Amino acid sequence: MTAIFAKSPLLLFQELGMTELILIALVVLLLFGGKKIPELMRGLGKGIREFKDAKDNVRREMEEGMKEADVNKNA
Repeated sequence: MTAIFAKSPLLLFQELGMTELILIALVVLLLFGGKKIPELMRGLGKGIREFKDAKDNVRREMEEGMKEADVNKNA
């Protein structure tokens, strides 16, 4: 059973039902309050955006390096 979870940790979340999701949402609402949740989501959005930008930058640099290597190889 643990081998399945080692291969795909997302299998754990597939077993969450609607009741569990509502319970988790209520606990988050109680812990942080209605005013704090939008701030947390904004911060999470900024973090995801920065990660995506960094990932795209690395991909672009790798592609440029590969193009330069092809140009130097053909020259």
